[in-house]
Amino acid sequence: MADFAARGETPEILFWVGCAGSFDDRARKITKAIVRILNHVGMKFAVLGTEESCTGDPAKRAGNEFLFQMQAMNNITVLNGYGVTKIVTGCPHCFNTIKNEYPELGGSYEVIHHTQLVQQLIDSGKLKVEGGEFKGKKITFHDPCYLGRANGEYEAPRRVIEKLDAALSEMKRSRANGFCCGAGGAQMFKEAEKGNKEVNVERSEEALELQPDVIAVGCPFCMTMMTDGVKHFNKEDNTKVLDVAELIVQANDL
Repeated sequence: MADFAARGETPEILFWVGCAGSFDDRARKITKAIVRILNHVGMKFAVLGTEESCTGDPAKRAGNEFLFQMQAMNNITVLNGYGVTKIVTGCPHCFNTIKNEYPELGGSYEVIHHTQLVQQLIDSGKLKVEGGEFKGKKITFHDPCYLGRANGEYEAPRRVIEKLDAALSEMKRSRANGFCCGAGGAQMFKEAEKGNKEVNVERSEEALELQPDVIAVGCPFCMTMMTDGVKHFNKEDNTKVLDVAELIVQANDL
């Protein structure tokens, strides 16, 4: 973004990478997949780089409102300083926080999730998608809580998956009745509480009942939890866990 500003240019969209997309080895692959799609369609985009900080979502969900507001205000100052108007995120937690919680702190932007952007690119004809290696394969989509129930977006990821000519199978609990992967609400960063089963094991079991070739996700937290769940059942050789962006990139050799 600093380079664009130095040249007096404005990108079409700011790609908010997020903590997981920056630092988690598995989530970095999702980041690269999103960038490949943006480059493929020739979209002029920028990132904040080292000027990007955590949105404050984990702090807020864990109950530290003060830390959240500090992190949010720092980000809003940077975003407003660059005159950012449109943001795409690879993480529903970042998406939800910037879209719904930043406005009351002075940061109002048009925020879209990467699955929504991909769907828009397909609908507008800018992105041509073929099934490739996923044609005819059975795929089930796990709804991220902050994309689905918190923001009502269920169709975009499914419409993108259907473009792959794949067989989309729904879990018993999906869409508005979806079930959390177990990482939301800052649970990702704490030890599990007493119980008879881990949440991600429960959810992975539900997905594996369908015997899918792929469990598709749209969130780096869900990626970690579902991958661990599939490994728990020793099914990683039969069932892959892939982000929707990765499905598009792999199917179309982007």
